Amino acid sequence: MAVEVVYRSSRDLERLFMDKAEADRHDKMLELAEALAAVLQQASPSLSEKQAEDIGIYMARHRELFAKAFKSSPEALAELTAQA
Repeated sequence: MAVEVVYRSSRDLERLFMDKAEADRHDKMLELAEALAAVLQQASPSLSEKQAEDIGIYMARHRELFAKAFKSSPEALAELTAQA
C-alpha cells in the first residue's frame, strides 16, 4: 500500500493538491478574489453576490495582466480578449 501526501486548500475544501506551494497559491488567489468581490459589490451594489464572486475570481486568476494594465500598459488586457 502506497502513501500519498496531499494538501487541501483551506478556502476550497474540495480541491486537493500534490504540492504545498500550489495549495498556498490557490488559497492566496481565493483570498484576493474574495477581497475583490467585496470591493466590486461596494462599488456597484446592483451586482449580485455570485457576479461579484465570479468577477473577483476572474481578476485574481489573471492578476498579473491586471497589474500590468494598472501600472501603465492597458494594452496588456488585450491578451484576455484574444483568449475569448
